[in-house]
Amino acid sequence: MIHSGPLEKDAPPEAVPDYGAYEPLALDRVALRLAAYPEVAARLGGRPEDWRVREVGDGNLNFVYIVEGPAGSVCAKQALPFVRLVGESWPLPLSRSFFEHAALAREAQLAGAVPQILRFDGPQALIVMENLATHVIWRKALTARERHETAAPVLGRFMAETLFRTSDLHLPAARKKREMALFSANTALAKITEDLVFTDPYRVHPLNRWTSPDLDETAAAVRADTEWKRAIQDLKWQFLTSAEALVHGDLHTGSVMVSNADGAEDVRVIDPEFAFYGPMGFDVGALLANLFLAHFAQDGHGPGAEEMKAWLLVQASRVWDCFAGRFGELWRTERGGDAYPVALFEAQGEADASQEALDAFLARLQVDALGFAGAKMARRILGLAHVSDLETIEPASLRAACETRALALARQLVVERGTIATVAAACRRAASLSGAAT
Repeated sequence: MIHSGPLEKDAPPEAVPDYGAYEPLALDRVALRLAAYPEVAARLGGRPEDWRVREVGDGNLNFVYIVEGPAGSVCAKQALPFVRLVGESWPLPLSRSFFEHAALAREAQLAGAVPQILRFDGPQALIVMENLATHVIWRKALTARERHETAAPVLGRFMAETLFRTSDLHLPAARKKREMALFSANTALAKITEDLVFTDPYRVHPLNRWTSPDLDETAAAVRADTEWKRAIQDLKWQFLTSAEALVHGDLHTGSVMVSNADGAEDVRVIDPEFAFYGPMGFDVGALLANLFLAHFAQDGHGPGAEEMKAWLLVQASRVWDCFAGRFGELWRTERGGDAYPVALFEAQGEADASQEALDAFLARLQVDALGFAGAKMARRILGLAHVSDLETIEPASLRAACETRALALARQLVVERGTIATVAAACRRAASLSGAAT
C-alpha cells in the first residue's frame, strides 16, 4: 500500500512572507503579542498579566521564550535578522522561520516526533508551539550520563520516514521537484553549513577557534592535510549537488529533546530551520557525529565513563540499524515514486533483484553517512560553533586530549569512509581510539 501523505497532494505553492511589519519580541511584550492569537491564549488560559515569561534561548540564531499560564504553557521561537551568536555583523534572513515551519509541518505528517505547532505568524518570523516542559536537550542528558533507550530507534525511524517519503523513491518526480524548488530558497542557512562544515576548518579563518595552545599544531596539520581536504571537498560537492530528499539539515543531539516523565520516554526532534533537499546521508551522519563526540567527551566528565562510552557506541549502531530496517520496510511497501519502480522488479517477479538494489542503496548511503559524520565532528572542534559535551571539560589539557582522539576518528571517517564502510566498523574504531571496551 502506498503511503498517502501531504507531499502527494497538488497543493498551491507556499510563499515566503513579507517581513515589512516585523518587530522583534521583547521580554516585557511577549505576553501581549501572544494574546493576539486565540489558540495560544486558550492554551495558556487566564489573562496576559497572569502569564509568566522567560527567555531560554541558548542557541546560536534565535529568541526562544517559555510562556506559562494558569491552563498550560507554550514555547515561542522568533528568528532574528542576524546570527545571534555573532551579532548584527552577520545578517541572516528572517525567512529561515518560514522554512523551519514548512519542514516541521511535513515532518509531523510524514513521521511525527516533532512539537505540535499552535500558531505560525509568517510576517513576524514566529512559531508558537507546545512547550516540552518535561523534556531536556538530549546532549545535556548524555553529558549527565542519563540513558534514554528509545531515542535511537525513534530517531532512526524518524530519519527513514522523512527521507524516504520526500525522495524519488516515494514521490512522483514532478511533485518532488516542486518541493525541491520551495526549499531551494533556503540558501543562507545552506551557506552556513557549506562554509562552517566543509571549508572554514581547513583554512585560516577569523571565526575558527579551538582549544589553544594545546591544539595549535593539530589545527595547522589539518589545514595542511591535502588528503583530508580533497576528501572533504568531495563531500561538499555531494552536499551542494545531491538533492535526494528533504533533510533536517542540523540533526544533532542538541536538536533532540527527551523525557522520562512518569517512566514513559518521549523523544522529539526540533529546530529544522536548516532544512533543504540534500543527500540522505547528511542527517544520519550528523546524528552519528554527535554520538561519537559524546563518546569521546565522557573521559572528561569524571570517573565511571567506561559504561557510558560503550552505551553510546551501541546507540550509534542502533540508530543505523533502526534507520536501515525502517527504510527497508518503506522500500517494500511505499516505493511509488519514479526511482526503482516496482514495475521493473516486484511486478516482474524479481523481488530478489529489488532486495539487491535496496542493499546496494543502503550500503552507499551508509558510506555517505560516515563521511558526513567525520565532517561534522571536525567542525565542532576546529570551527565556529562547538558542543557543550567537550566545551565543559576542564582543564583545557584534558579537553584537548578528548578532542584529539575525536579528530583522529573524524579524519578516518572522511578519508577512509569507503574502507570503513559500516557504522559498526566505525564504532570499533572509536572504541579503539578511546580505549573503550567493545
